[in-house]
Amino acid sequence: MTFPSANTPLYNHPLPDIEDWLRSQGCQQDPHNLHCWTIQTEQWEAEIWLEVDCLSVRYFGADTDGGDIVRSFKYSLSRKDLDEAIFAGP
Repeated sequence: MTFPSANTPLYNHPLPDIEDWLRSQGCQQDPHNLHCWTIQTEQWEAEIWLEVDCLSVRYFGADTDGGDIVRSFKYSLSRKDLDEAIFAGP
């Protein structure tokens, strides 16, 4: 699996490369909603949506009151920046 450089903005990655990148991080694609992905680690669980203009992440039960935390990231960020921002957890 060969991706563009980690410093390349995500909008310069072909969709199949973005999907492979998410799989390589342990994400699973929803077979009914192909834009929706889930990931579960020992510390946290999240849902990732590939939106038209951004990538959105919902960390389940991660807020101090037990609510969800939702963050959105523009595709202009590099894959490296998104790795650090998303997969470090909430």
